[in-house]
Amino acid sequence: MDPAATSTAAPWSHTPVKVGLVGAGPWARGVHARVLAAGPETELAGVWARRPEAAQETAAPYGAPVAARFEELLDSCEAVAFAVPPAVQAELALRAAKAGKALLLEKPIAEDLGAARRLVDAIDEAGVVSQVSLTNRYHPATRRFLEAASEADVFGARACFLSDAFLGGAFTTPWRLEHGALLDLGPHVLDLLDASVGRIARVRGTGDPRRWIELTCEHENGAVSQASLSGSVNVAQGVARVELFGSGTELVFDSSELDYEESWPVLRREFATAVRTGVAGELDARRGLHLQTLMAQVSEG
Repeated sequence: MDPAATSTAAPWSHTPVKVGLVGAGPWARGVHARVLAAGPETELAGVWARRPEAAQETAAPYGAPVAARFEELLDSCEAVAFAVPPAVQAELALRAAKAGKALLLEKPIAEDLGAARRLVDAIDEAGVVSQVSLTNRYHPATRRFLEAASEADVFGARACFLSDAFLGGAFTTPWRLEHGALLDLGPHVLDLLDASVGRIARVRGTGDPRRWIELTCEHENGAVSQASLSGSVNVAQGVARVELFGSGTELVFDSSELDYEESWPVLRREFATAVRTGVAGELDARRGLHLQTLMAQVSEG
């Protein structure tokens, strides 16, 4: 996708994309609903959730309607954004794709590799565009890091993604507690290592994803990277850090001080552009499938 066409500095010359939102949890309320409603590229066309009262709470600040059924939401929009557990997303997104709707997906795109493949097959068959909300990738600082990495001779890397999310709070959700850091943090770290070091061919893991897991990645270009993941450690502030090593100066990505409010306008503009042009960007469902394949390698041992 042409960066100039998706620059948030340029005026939006198309009609807003009508996006329906599935989900009404903390992430749906705190990010998806307000970002989609802010425009000008999108408008919040409606909200549907399995708890009608939560859907009403999510929709009310923006004057958006609440759909009584998922099918009713599909009838009211041209694209669907998801903020639900991976297993629920894979099922409902497949139905939305078959209905011809563009998809804004959360990571991971499914709970397991089989469901991810079925979803991508449905997207391909329907010919709809998709995009995955890999938060870091829409931040200008991340893009500067990846641009520098593309010009560097990197043959080794290490990453560390740590948080206390599983110890309590809004994101202590059943799917996260069951599957742990691999499914929750894994897409972020594998995506960044894949994008900055080179396409990952193979991943091996050791440890317990619900406590602490170590990943070793073998890249197609011969480089090797390692990553430490945990959502169960008592840290005052989450850690998300990638360090690249090679023949040149060390390159570091550290998100601890990033303001993610800079990410959302970019994500919104790129998704709306994909919908209006019919051309998905790099971070589409196939990207999600690649990451799901890597995580499955770890789970399979």
